[in-house]
Amino acid sequence: MRVRVRSWHGVASWLWVANDENCGICRMAFNGCCPDCKVPGDDCPLVWGQCSHCFHMHCILKWLNSQQVQQHCPMCRQ
Repeated sequence: MRVRVRSWHGVASWLWVANDENCGICRMAFNGCCPDCKVPGDDCPLVWGQCSHCFHMHCILKWLNSQQVQQHCPMCRQ
């Protein structure tokens, strides 16, 4: 018996693997995107600090730029 595939449609899904479900700054889900982005994915990546807290890249950059004197983690202040 011989089978011939004439066409196929691939389907994929992805999700971020993080220690939390939501960003500690904007409270949006990591599988979504931050308030500044329209589409989740590589343009809105996750970043982990030395303290192992996870944030959207745009959220933590805004947070660090707003803290002129001491730039600490917004969750644990380390």
